[in-house]
Amino acid sequence: MNDHSETWKPRLGSEVIDLEFPRTNDMPVLDSHQPGYAYHLYRRHSDTLARQIGPTGRSSSSGVIYMKEHSGTHVDALCHQAEDLKFYGCADLAGSETPEGFLTGDATEIPIFNHPATLLDVGSLFADGEMPAGTLVGRAQLQQCVEEQQTPVRAGSVVFVRTGNGRYWGDSARYQRGPGIHPEASEWLGEQGVAAVGADNLAWDLPGYVDPDVGCDLPGHILLLVRRGIFIFENVSLEELARRKVFEFRLFAVPLKLVGATGSPVRPLAILNEG
Repeated sequence: MNDHSETWKPRLGSEVIDLEFPRTNDMPVLDSHQPGYAYHLYRRHSDTLARQIGPTGRSSSSGVIYMKEHSGTHVDALCHQAEDLKFYGCADLAGSETPEGFLTGDATEIPIFNHPATLLDVGSLFADGEMPAGTLVGRAQLQQCVEEQQTPVRAGSVVFVRTGNGRYWGDSARYQRGPGIHPEASEWLGEQGVAAVGADNLAWDLPGYVDPDVGCDLPGHILLLVRRGIFIFENVSLEELARRKVFEFRLFAVPLKLVGATGSPVRPLAILNEG
């Protein structure tokens, strides 16, 4: 696992761009991760006021959240994917996988992300600013972005790939038909020694695409998460960064300490004006 975080404090006056999509009951979610999100207001002000002790009229409310770890903007834990019943850093899956979750490689072991980050705006290579639905981002397109943006991919950094699919977050059916990342592009990013990757699509890879060389679907998860310990962010909101042509920034993201979980919801923040 690449852990290149460092001690850092934001400079006074730094600007922050939020890279999390809002979580709603009807947001796009893979079928395998349904139901993705549900919030129910369980304790209501109108119910509690009558039972409140004292003359102040104070009342309280609270709710119940139900969600899968891999819905909405999130980051995968190392235990999320395995190859031949082994995931990165795990020699014996049988000794880690329990009914209460994983004993190793779970969400509590995902680091706090405090890294230099790069946006590769592949969508901008197309006339309408987005990749066509169902297509794959190749290595050559990533390298073209690096050259045209003059933003090299550095070891220890986090690389986000914008396809333009994020503009359809409010249209679940269309968002789910979005592009994916070709395994050759995943392999190239892995060769650069990045700490994590992310994209504005449902599953980093193209759901349903089976790669003949890796021999499975979601091949990028095997190449990055399983074989190299490189974390994967999914459903990342990248439109504002692209609109402003912010290609380099500081990423700050804090996963939740969900014991045993295979991933964590996260709110990635792009910190600007650090130069």
